[in-house]
Amino acid sequence: MSRPASPPIVSFEDDLLIVVDADDRVVEHRTKADCHDGDGILHRAFSIFLFDQDHRLLLTQRSDDKRLWPGFWSNTCCSHPRRGEQRLEAAHRRAAEELGIEVSLLENLFTFTYHARYGERGSEHEVCAVFAGRIEVDPRVNPREIKDWDWVSAEELDRKLQENSALYSPWLHLEWASIRSQHWPRVLAI
Repeated sequence: MSRPASPPIVSFEDDLLIVVDADDRVVEHRTKADCHDGDGILHRAFSIFLFDQDHRLLLTQRSDDKRLWPGFWSNTCCSHPRRGEQRLEAAHRRAAEELGIEVSLLENLFTFTYHARYGERGSEHEVCAVFAGRIEVDPRVNPREIKDWDWVSAEELDRKLQENSALYSPWLHLEWASIRSQHWPRVLAI
C-alpha cells in the first residue's frame, strides 16, 4: 500500500526577494530570512483576496509552521515575488501552490507600504500589492502553508475583526479597512 505524498514545501528561507526603496524601485535581492530578520528590510509583497459568487471572502488560517504570525487568520493568500518575477505572476504561482487552484483574473486594487513586528521572530516591512479575484471552487490547501479556511461575508469579517482582533494578521486589518472603505464597489464588480 502506498503512502500519501506529503504536501510540497513551497516557501524557503533562502528564496531571493526583491528589496526596494520607499518609491518601490529595486535596490537589490536578499533572502527571505534577511528580509524578515529584526526590523525587516523593505521588500515587495502581495496579498490576494478571493471571493465567491456571493462575495464571501475565502479567509485562511496561517500554518503553525509559519515564522511570522503562525496560526493567525488572514486574507486568502499572501507572499512575495521572487527575483525576476512580477507581482501578478507571483500571485498566480502562489495561489496554485497554497490553494491548489488556478485563478484566471486578479485585479490590483491598491498598493501600500506597512511595517509590523512579530516580537523577536522578525518583521514584515513590505510594499504590498493587494489583488482581488473570483473563485468558483473550494480550495485544496497546502497544509504546510494553511492550517484552516472558511468562507465569510464582508459583514461577518467586519464583526470578527472588531470582536477578536488579536486573532487576525496585522496586514489583514489594514488591507480590509481599505477594501471596505475605498474599494468595495470594485470587489462587487468582480
